[in-house]
Amino acid sequence: MNELNTLIFTATPLVFAVVGETISEKAGVINLSMEGSLMLSAMAGFVIAFETNSLLLGFLAGAIVGMLVALLIAFSSIRLKLNQVAVGFVLFQLCVDLSTFLGNGHVRIAGPTVQAWSIPLLKDIPVIGPIFFEQNLLVYVSYLLVFGAWWYMFRTRPGLGLQGVGERPEAAHSRGIQVNRLRYIYTGLGGALIGIGGASYSLSVKIGWSFQHTRNLGWIALAIVIFGGWQPIRAAMGAYLFAGLLTAAQLLQEPLPDLAQVLPTIPFPLMILTLVVIYSDWLRRLTDRFPTLRAVFAGEPPTAIGTVFETD
Repeated sequence: MNELNTLIFTATPLVFAVVGETISEKAGVINLSMEGSLMLSAMAGFVIAFETNSLLLGFLAGAIVGMLVALLIAFSSIRLKLNQVAVGFVLFQLCVDLSTFLGNGHVRIAGPTVQAWSIPLLKDIPVIGPIFFEQNLLVYVSYLLVFGAWWYMFRTRPGLGLQGVGERPEAAHSRGIQVNRLRYIYTGLGGALIGIGGASYSLSVKIGWSFQHTRNLGWIALAIVIFGGWQPIRAAMGAYLFAGLLTAAQLLQEPLPDLAQVLPTIPFPLMILTLVVIYSDWLRRLTDRFPTLRAVFAGEPPTAIGTVFETD
């Protein structure tokens, strides 16, 4: 039971990040800087919270950092017509170096942290109560974020507009939708959520700041977005799956001490293997033969992702 509680808790930063990246990519913009953006926002969130003794300002700082990095990618694509992947990769390295330089004075020092807060009545529900409702406020917000993002995307008219600018921007433009404006808005929003994910890591999961504090989480989050088929609920399930693999690796270190150095790396090749399986030809043939499985495994990238839309 404690392990499942910890799984939900440790997956929360990834949930924020994958939902944010899902929103951005649904609008047609790939934020390949996410590895660096998570790291820089984790540093900024902790430093600001430490200096001001305010968790709220810490999370706000993380959100602003994530949003600014994402908007740089959107601007370079929309206005400068540059390749999103190339710009994102450059920003990734820049953010990593900036986090190391700017966070140098706050390495491995104690700071504020988000406190646990159980929800009355709900925490007393047998089995699921202690797992899902003896957490902290960040975890509860992540629940609302996942289902709210799904509902917005697939059950509202503005959500259809979001999908339109990432799938068929020309058609969306012909219907009066301001494609590039929406790409700025949703990319900035997605970046802010990524920034909150970074700040939640340094202020809730792995308290404090150290060099390479969120190492590899950004790349894993990008893989989880693909794993989730660009759907918020499935992407969140991918984040919980990855956290579960990490938890299992840690639990097996004691009974298998000789593999202590190898087990923590197991989730990474397993995630790659999962992506290979999901996009294999035999799985496509299986879903063609059994259409009911498509709801579980189907998921295609937005057709206009990474492209530049120019009006006449």
